[in-house]
Amino acid sequence: MTEVTRAEYCVIACAEAWRDNGEVLASPMGLIPSAGARLARRTFSPDLLLTDGEAMLVTPDGTVEGWLPYRQHLALVTGGRRHVMMGASQIDRYGNQNISCIGDWAKPKRQLLGVRGAPVNTLNNPTSYWIPKHSRRVFVEKVDMVCGVGYDHAGDARYHRIPRVVSDLGVFDFATPDHTMRLLSLHPGVTLDQVKEATAFELTVPAEVPQTRPPTAEELRLIREVIDPDNTRAREVAA
Repeated sequence: MTEVTRAEYCVIACAEAWRDNGEVLASPMGLIPSAGARLARRTFSPDLLLTDGEAMLVTPDGTVEGWLPYRQHLALVTGGRRHVMMGASQIDRYGNQNISCIGDWAKPKRQLLGVRGAPVNTLNNPTSYWIPKHSRRVFVEKVDMVCGVGYDHAGDARYHRIPRVVSDLGVFDFATPDHTMRLLSLHPGVTLDQVKEATAFELTVPAEVPQTRPPTAEELRLIREVIDPDNTRAREVAA
C-alpha cells in the first residue's frame, strides 16, 4: 500500500461521521465529504441513502434505486432522518456556523452564500461540518452571524446534533459537559500545537489524542480505483 495522503485521511474521517447511522439520507457537500459518504455506503454503513441531488435515490455508482419526491425529502429532514455534512465560512466553540456574511450584518465586509435553509435544517437533523482549510479565520471565537445552529442556541430541539467537524488538520466533536468543541483525533503529520495555533478559541483536549485512523487496504482501493479515480479529493486537500 502506497503512502496514504492527507486527503485520503480526510475521506476516512468524513466517512466515519456516517458510521452506524442506519437508513438515513446522507447529504454531503464537497468533494471529500461526497467520497466519504459513498465509501461509508460501500463498506460499514450499507443502509445509507444517497441522492442525485434532485429527485432520485441512487447507489454509489449512480444507478437509480428509488424516487425521492420533495415531500418525502422534507419528511426526512424534519424527522431527523437526514445527516448533512456542510461547509462553514466560520464555526465557533459551540458549533454555530456562518455561511452568510463576514462583519456586521447591517454592513458586512463580505457577502457570502447566504443563510439558505441552514437554521431549520440544523435544528431538525444531524449536521456535521467539513472545513478543508483549518484557520483562525474559520474557527472563530464567535461567528458573525448564526446560520447553522450550535448547541448554545438549539434549546430543546429534538433532532439537533453535531456529530463531527472534520478539517484538514483533525477531527472534532462536542462530547463535553457544556457541548463545546473537543479535539477527537489528529491527522498524521499534524501536531497539537498546529491545531491550537489555527483555532481562535480554546479547545477541549483529552490527555491522549489519537491519530485519525488510516484506511484499510480495501478502503484505499475503493477510494483510488472506484470512488475517486481522478483524484478530485486533491482539489480540496493537496497534502
